[in-house]
Amino acid sequence: MRNKVFTFVSTLALCTSLAMPTYAAGNHPGTPDQQNYNSSGFTDYEQLGKKLEKIEQSSQGRVDVEVVGQSNNGRDIHQARVGEGDRVILIESEIHGNEKTGTEAILNLLQHLGSSSSPDVRALLEEVTLVTLPKMNPDASELDRRGNAMSWDEVLQDFPQLEGADGPTWNFYSSSLQGDDYSSQPGFDVNRDFNPDLDYTPEPDDVPGSSSEPGWYITPEAQTVRDVYKGLEDEFGKVDVFVDLHHQGLYYVEGTSDPVTLSLSGQFVPDPSSEAGAKYTEYEDNYDYDFSRQLNLAAYDALQSMGNSPFDNITLYSQGLDLPGTALGSFALNGSGTVLFEVTGQTQSMGQKKKGMLVNAVETGLQAIIEGVADGSVNELDPQRYEEIPETSYRPGI
Repeated sequence: MRNKVFTFVSTLALCTSLAMPTYAAGNHPGTPDQQNYNSSGFTDYEQLGKKLEKIEQSSQGRVDVEVVGQSNNGRDIHQARVGEGDRVILIESEIHGNEKTGTEAILNLLQHLGSSSSPDVRALLEEVTLVTLPKMNPDASELDRRGNAMSWDEVLQDFPQLEGADGPTWNFYSSSLQGDDYSSQPGFDVNRDFNPDLDYTPEPDDVPGSSSEPGWYITPEAQTVRDVYKGLEDEFGKVDVFVDLHHQGLYYVEGTSDPVTLSLSGQFVPDPSSEAGAKYTEYEDNYDYDFSRQLNLAAYDALQSMGNSPFDNITLYSQGLDLPGTALGSFALNGSGTVLFEVTGQTQSMGQKKKGMLVNAVETGLQAIIEGVADGSVNELDPQRYEEIPETSYRPGI
């Protein structure tokens, strides 16, 4: 099975690119300023449940959908799973609720994998188990914003041991200066609430004060992802691959005026065997940067093979990061090969053609990763080629 090449039939046609506005660096880490979101045309929370139910029914049992947690406001967090192989790929979308193209790509993949009678698809599903969290921050998604909906008082109710701690954490949004409606409905950047210690319990002496410090698992959304990850570890022994689907503003290939279509990355914490990563020494035996680079190369090569612009402006996201509070950083230290997708722009700047092109880009990259893991071809890629991918001009944290 290792040498077999699996092929998908793409569910979206290639679309031409539309011009997009340029954004200034924003107040939120990793997002542009002055965002007025319009999620028209994207799958909302209510629609997601209906679409997943339809996919599950039409798959005749191949796709399994279940509720694995609730958001802070009580909305269901759905998981959809397909495949019976022992190589586990976990993909999440909308950890930031205004970054929605990944959700559409996941739904397209689930529909295809669940209904296709292709021998290649059937063989693929014997090799991998694909687990997806298509909208893991539904409160933020409904609010069309980055952060969830959770006050510091609610944190103290859930974790009374934090009473008197020097909080809130740095990733807590509560001011109108931070955009959206955080002054009236505060919340957290959930993608700073992870910790490589998957059994960590919040302690008042550990208040995260910056992006380079581990999170607390105080948000129910991050707790849900952590619990799904641990459950897969218990079942399979390891989560082989973790992919996180995001958006960024409009940025350029470094040193050029060429707008980036999509940025990829497999580096979120320093190598534990290096001097810079010495604080992560306990995770040294788990960390596999080469595999992360190979996974990113699989996506990059597939996108490059699409040919003409906009698919030839694929870059590396900012490198040299130290972000243990992100899901990517925490899960990389726990042994997963990791991939970040950052598509250009935000949902308010997308017409249907732009949306279609970017969803197709994400879908193409995901297909390549899944195929490469299933047939083993990803392991044959030279990880050093990753360093030759041009970088984006963007320099924040995700």
